[in-house]
Amino acid sequence: MSTFFKKLDFTKYTINPVRLKRLVLVLSLVVGLVSGLAAVVLKNTVFFTHDLITHGFIFDDSNYLYLAFPFIGIVLTVLFAKYIIRDDIGHGISRILYAISRKQGRIESHNMYSSMIGSTLTVGFGGSVGLEAPIVLTGSSFGSYLGRLFRLNQKTVMILIGAGATGAIAGIFNAPVAAVIFSLEVLMIDLTMGALIPLLIAAAAGASVSYLLMGSGVLFSFDLVDGFYIKHLPYYIGLGLFTGFASLYFTRATIFIEGLFHKIKLKTTRVVIGGASLGLLIFLLPSLYGEGYEFLDLLINNKVDGLVNEDIISASSNTVQIIIFLGLIVLFKVVAMAVTNGSGGVGGIFAPSLFVGGVLGLLYARLINLFATSSIPEKNMALVGMAGVMAGVMHAPLTGIFLIAEITGGYELFTPLIITATISYLTIMYFEPHSIYTKKLAARGELFTHHKDKSVLQMMNVVSHLETNFKTIDKESNLGELVKVIANSERNIIPVIDDENNFYGLVFVNDIRNIIFNQELYNKIQVADIMYMPDPIVNINESMEDVAHKFQETSNYNLPVISDGKYLGFVSRARIFSTYQKLLREFSEE
Repeated sequence: MSTFFKKLDFTKYTINPVRLKRLVLVLSLVVGLVSGLAAVVLKNTVFFTHDLITHGFIFDDSNYLYLAFPFIGIVLTVLFAKYIIRDDIGHGISRILYAISRKQGRIESHNMYSSMIGSTLTVGFGGSVGLEAPIVLTGSSFGSYLGRLFRLNQKTVMILIGAGATGAIAGIFNAPVAAVIFSLEVLMIDLTMGALIPLLIAAAAGASVSYLLMGSGVLFSFDLVDGFYIKHLPYYIGLGLFTGFASLYFTRATIFIEGLFHKIKLKTTRVVIGGASLGLLIFLLPSLYGEGYEFLDLLINNKVDGLVNEDIISASSNTVQIIIFLGLIVLFKVVAMAVTNGSGGVGGIFAPSLFVGGVLGLLYARLINLFATSSIPEKNMALVGMAGVMAGVMHAPLTGIFLIAEITGGYELFTPLIITATISYLTIMYFEPHSIYTKKLAARGELFTHHKDKSVLQMMNVVSHLETNFKTIDKESNLGELVKVIANSERNIIPVIDDENNFYGLVFVNDIRNIIFNQELYNKIQVADIMYMPDPIVNINESMEDVAHKFQETSNYNLPVISDGKYLGFVSRARIFSTYQKLLREFSEE
């Protein structure tokens, strides 16, 4: 089918704005349907994989298969990525953000299926991560593919990428509103009607497919027994602070542990250490196995008899033992997740953040009820805690608020959700201005944001603006040889290089006009005597934001571009500004 489309050249046909908008709406519907279907397929594939390998599997801490299954899953995932895909298939959301900011929305086509297979192997065998990021990458990759197939501009491709992510989240959670907000908050899709309508269509399509094939409770659903009482307001404020600091631990511990694994150059060593560590963690705390939604559902609904770690926590356990157990779960779920991803597994932080938030909320409620005179509803605190940790870790308070509101089937907890999520977000923002998805990208200046000026600059790069029609001269040449070069040059700047293209400086024609017609000086003056080293100089890998800043600080119209001391060409103020204006107009249109 892709071969058939390649034979069609859509650039031969001029699509007027009205037809283009209609095309985008149709493609958004297709992307939403495919993303929703992919979410259903992935959830069922992981479920049946898990059911197949754990058939007759006794869930207690004496089962030594816990040591083996996660390790096997990581090994299979790494082998699949290395020998079949031959590419890194981890960190789905960060990959999408990088593609938007640095690759004109181009996501490798293999991500339409590779992340699903990789996450099935990882999570199906017990990897302590979520499926949301892989399925979001799947949907976004399909949107990117369709956008490039129809030769659509970068802004439209970004909308289709957002549609893919929206349909995936709507499908996997059956939460269309939260899905739209996720794309606006996390993927930085612009809030305009031209972008919002396609996202809404994709969300409705994804949720409809999910509902049709799996019913209303795709992951889990909760029925609230207790509503919100104003007397509990201080506790929700405290929960906001609690989840904010927990989010800080979640973010920093994840980055630290993954950083340690990244320093291990040999993949085999990384897999062995990670697989063995994960197996040991799950052997000691079996509730860390897989996504953890089943455990979370039982915990929140107070079905302690069904918990997988019955000999540690059971109906007869006292409150202190349960609190200690819940604390260990919160601490080590983050470690297990980071070890899974760091060692080569494929999965996201979406599910772990919900898991940690739910357990943390219940832990907080148990602590309050242990010492306070009045009791607070534990289920409510667990649900609101989920929104709090999600808001802090992902820096997406609205996504957390609406997701929990939708999966609880109502808005009775809307006020505490807003309070806790907002306080959690403000708390972590004081320490970490960027989310776990964007921290590394922001450090490299590769983060696309809602700030249009910066975002447009981040979409530009030095390579595409490189001008090479400058005549060069050897540093050993004299003035006479320089005059011959100037006579054949269209520019008034002459780069000075050597035989190996090393850059030594520039000769500015205006500076030597008083001597270039004096033939007596042609053999007396050397190029080295009249050249100068310009300041600043642009590196080929430098961000366009830094280049624009250099132009702003100087009066130069052209800046030389260097890579490892080698001359490559120039970037011009006029060309960069022209591209910037064009892109800004495109992204400002409805």
